[in-house]
Amino acid sequence: MKMHWLALLLIVPLWAGAASMELRRFDDPAKQERYEELIKELRCLVCQNQALSDSDADLAKDLRDEVYRIIQSGKTDQEAVDFLVSRYGDFVLYRPPFKPLTLFLWGGPLLLLLIGAAVLWRQWRGHRAAAAPVALSEADKQRLQQLRAQTDRIDEDQP
Repeated sequence: MKMHWLALLLIVPLWAGAASMELRRFDDPAKQERYEELIKELRCLVCQNQALSDSDADLAKDLRDEVYRIIQSGKTDQEAVDFLVSRYGDFVLYRPPFKPLTLFLWGGPLLLLLIGAAVLWRQWRGHRAAAAPVALSEADKQRLQQLRAQTDRIDEDQP
């Protein structure tokens, strides 16, 4: 009896997952392939870091439906992308185009790398300068000898 419950517990999640899968029929395998590639390259606007193909959000389902209709109508991949960008902006793309609005997006990582390199260089340079030996004047040398003599006397007085 316990084995039946265990089997049921294992099968139900698989069955629920299969029931939630979308079945799309294409008249051409090339269209199916184009569709699959497009929904992997387009970002879910709700989940933000998931592709349309991976998202369970309602908006992602609507966008997949839209991509399906565009592909089935015979339009190109670029026309599908252009439609979604005109409607939702460059955010729908994982690889947005290089233009003034996306300049920081493209240049930001390089800028952060350069700032980090500059900070490390300044730290290294300051550390190196601090570690360099400093020549003492005669007055400093005499003062150092006096301080050493005082510390030696204090050490001798300690039991």
